Formats: sequence, structure tokens, C-alpha cells
Amino acid sequence: MRIAFYSTKPYDKVWFEPLGREYGFDIHFIEAACNEETVFMAKGYDAICIFVNDHVSAQMIDQLYEMKVKAILLRSAGFNHVDVKAAEDKMVVLRVPGYSPDAVAEFAMALLLTVNRLTHKAYNRTREFNMSLNGLMGMDLFEKTAGVIGTGKIGQSMIRILNGFQMRVLCYDPYPVKGLEAEYVPLEDIFKYSDVISLHCPLTTETRHLINRDTIAAMKKGVYLVNTSRGALIDTDALIDGALEGKFGGVGLDVYEEEEGVFYEDRSGDIIADDNLARLMTLPNVLVTSHMGFFTREAMQAIAKTTLENAYALENGLPMVNQVGREMAL
Repeated sequence: MRIAFYSTKPYDKVWFEPLGREYGFDIHFIEAACNEETVFMAKGYDAICIFVNDHVSAQMIDQLYEMKVKAILLRSAGFNHVDVKAAEDKMVVLRVPGYSPDAVAEFAMALLLTVNRLTHKAYNRTREFNMSLNGLMGMDLFEKTAGVIGTGKIGQSMIRILNGFQMRVLCYDPYPVKGLEAEYVPLEDIFKYSDVISLHCPLTTETRHLINRDTIAAMKKGVYLVNTSRGALIDTDALIDGALEGKFGGVGLDVYEEEEGVFYEDRSGDIIADDNLARLMTLPNVLVTSHMGFFTREAMQAIAKTTLENAYALENGLPMVNQVGREMAL
């Protein structure tokens, strides 16, 4: 199988190159993102492999189909960046449903601890021998209430971590999981009672801008909000207005709804035209990281393994257990 591998970074090659040789795949690494301007580069390949900030529209599906591309291999759990419906009768879409949920949950907790105890600011101060504590006060997490939205594998891992801090954990998911050490409550109660809210749900038409002006208004003053899932779960304009009004104790964002073309890239020498992203960076209680919650050795190894196992199943007529269309039909 020949695979066109888009949005390649050096760390991708470390994991995919040797494993690809083991499977006997011919992987062509492309630094460019997959979009309308670069889709032509897939000609002559059996499959394309894309990441979270690549996009495959219905029009691109038609082009890929004409080029006899059989599959879209996702190096991610989410699939909101692919027009799955358009692909249904033309090619298979295969994802990586679970690579290292603990990696993302642990990073979400790191964001919470950082924006709460302001360790990033303390680090910058002490490097200049400024040992003042002014402006660095946080709060105890012990016995506070945490709200977890989304109780898939990552959400479940986050619940275990929060329980380790002896927090009261509320959670919401339209598909409850039995046996969790957390209390399922209506979504409105998450917003009303939580001192900390952590987002771990997929981006769908129903969850887009789940955090908006109305839900922010329903939150406690001084609430901490963490998002390591998908940027468009949050209405950025509403978030900024809420922050300016003093609604949040702190906000930790590993994702951003307009991150394409910025996240995963070195733009340090450029003027960033995105006013909202620039404004977020100026807010003293907002911490933005570059969609790195997944980025551990264990997770990268698992992503490579599952992605190429998906390709191997397709090539050899084996059950494609990670096919997105099949999951959506259930």
C-alpha cells in the first residue's frame, strides 16, 4: 500500500517510518497540510494519512475518489475535520479511537494546576530573582467541585485524577458509563455548581460552542475552565468577554477554534492576524498551549501502531474495527 502522509513533522517520522517498513508500506511524507490546494499530491496513492488540522471536504472526497484513493487514515480520535457523509460510498475513514487517554487527562490536570497556582508566572519571575508572591495566590482543590463534560476514555481518566485530589466530581455525558466514581448530573448543574470545568467531549453539531454566553453566565464567578478536546467547543468571543468581566479564576486552553495554520507551526517571526488569539495571549489568567496534550512517547507509539494496523486491515480484507462510518451508524 502507498500512503500519502500529510502534515509531517520530524517526530512523526520517528514512529511511522520504521513501523511502515515492517508492514511493507510505501509512505511518502509530505510537510504540507491536506487541503484544497494540496489534495492533488495524493494522486497515485492508495490512502492518505491526515492529522487534526488537515481538512477533507466533500469536494476533496470527490477528487480523491477520482484518483482511486481508497482510504483516509486519521492520526486522531476525532473526525470532525472530514466530511464523513460524503466519503461513505467512496472510501473508508479509519481513526485511532484510543491511543493514550491518560496523556491528555494528565495534561488537562497540568493546565489546571498551572493556571490555579500560576507556576508559569512564578517560573518567569524567579529566573530574574523576583521572589515576590504578589499576584500568585491560588486555591485549594481539596473538596472543591469539579465538572467533567464527556466521560469517554479521556474523561474517565480525568475523573480518576480529580478523585486523587479528593474533589467532588460531577459529570455529564448523554451516554453514561456505569461504575465511575463521579455523579452524573444534568449539564446545567455542571455549570451551576462546578469550581472547575474540564471538557472531554467530541466536537459535533450538538457540542459546537457548548461554552457560550449563556453557559458562561450560568457558571460560578471564579470558575476554572480547561479545554484539551476541540477548540470549537468554546465560543472564543464569549470566552474573552467573560474573562474581561472577571468571570474566570483561570482558563487553560490546549486547543483553539481557529488554530489551523498556527498550532504545530513556528510563527514566532510572524505578525498573527487572528485578533482573538492575540487577545487571549494578553489575558493574565489564560494559558494557551499548542494542542500538545496527546504528545507523549506512549501516545505517539500507539497512534502509529493503530494507524498502520488500520491500513493493514484494509489492505488484507480484515475487519476494520476503527471505521468511522460504521461507528456513526450504530
